Amino acid sequence: MKTLFALILFTALISACTIVRPGEVGLIQKVGVIKPTPVIRGSKAYNPFVAKIIKINVRVTEVYSQLLVPSKEGLSIDAQISLLYHVNADSAKGVYVMFGTNYEEVAVMTNFRAATREITAKYYATELYSTERGKIEQAIKDQMTAAIGKYGFVIDAILLKDIVLPDQIMKAIQNKVQAQQEAFQMEYVLLKQHKESERLIIEATGIKEAQDIINTAMSPTALKYKYIDMLRGLTTSPNAKIILTNGDVPVIVGEQ
Repeated sequence: MKTLFALILFTALISACTIVRPGEVGLIQKVGVIKPTPVIRGSKAYNPFVAKIIKINVRVTEVYSQLLVPSKEGLSIDAQISLLYHVNADSAKGVYVMFGTNYEEVAVMTNFRAATREITAKYYATELYSTERGKIEQAIKDQMTAAIGKYGFVIDAILLKDIVLPDQIMKAIQNKVQAQQEAFQMEYVLLKQHKESERLIIEATGIKEAQDIINTAMSPTALKYKYIDMLRGLTTSPNAKIILTNGDVPVIVGEQ
């Protein structure tokens, strides 16, 4: 009985257990050699005197970094950038063998800083601040993928969160934006005035055409024609008599 108890106690002392959680890969290292089959998930017992289990995180990890990066015109720009990456589970062994457990700093961040500075140096400060952010993010991602993707690192995204430009550049950008807004406002005012001018021209044209019609209707010839037409109507009236005089205008006398 004592022998059995001693055996159980000895086994417990020389054994250990670890749990590999979702999002982790466990590498079994025994006598300095990494076994080819990793522990994907669950508990694993091992002898701590001859073996150990190394856990590699394969979840998407966000690394926030604040860097001073160069621009095309040689300015130093304060950039706040996030990198999202993960280790391919099938490549966990290779990542550990080549870079150790400090793979994030040794492989990922070293290449991240180098790629970021190399890419930003191809763009002007104003492009970094506004128009070309998407292109810059994609270029950094592509360069990092080319550099460390072959080792099992997957670059999920590069996010330029904030760019702090030198004061003189910021002032120039603000002046440019203000000038553009003023130009848009002036363009709107000119367009409005042009439309109002067109409206006034159309209105004046209508008034002139109406006046021309009235003037034509009031010409001596037109008035004489209307006068004759009126007399013609009176001559057919049974209640009117026409007396011709020496004057130009006849006297019309109604019956009593």
